[in-house]
Amino acid sequence: MKTFLELVQNRQSDRAYLDKAVETEKIERILEAARLAPSACNAQPWKFIVVTDVEKRLEVADATASKLLSMNHFTKQAPVQLVLVEESANFTSSVGGWAKNKHYPHIDLGIVAAHISLAATDEGLGSCIIGWCDEKKVQKALEIPKNKRVMLVILLGYSAQPLREKKRKEMAEIVSYNKY
Repeated sequence: MKTFLELVQNRQSDRAYLDKAVETEKIERILEAARLAPSACNAQPWKFIVVTDVEKRLEVADATASKLLSMNHFTKQAPVQLVLVEESANFTSSVGGWAKNKHYPHIDLGIVAAHISLAATDEGLGSCIIGWCDEKKVQKALEIPKNKRVMLVILLGYSAQPLREKKRKEMAEIVSYNKY
């Protein structure tokens, strides 16, 4: 991408993927962008599980889809899934979160998800951040300890969709200066 703003303009949630493997080098650069993401008190409360095995991918995809709500059935198409697992925050982040009534690991995982999806766009890949999943099924499929939380599944692959126009609120609706 030429500029950061162009990168952001080209990032979209892709819900259709080509049947094409993602190069290991691209996955590694995306993971490096994730590793370098900021977090409260540098806690880095995350673990990333890269799922490329077909059987495991299908298990995770089944855990993200809902027949009742007819959603996320496209998750089976993505050749790569990054599963974001919440890890414990460090002492400083935990105490700060308690004092301010905020759970900083959730904020941190949101930041890292943005890094991943923007890095994927920079690599010419599509992505989609999935928050809906049956955590127990994902834990079982990927042998994640029961005391860990599966927060997000991020799909990666070569998009089969054209770039869509973004529909966003006008700046005046979401920005004010010096007061609400």
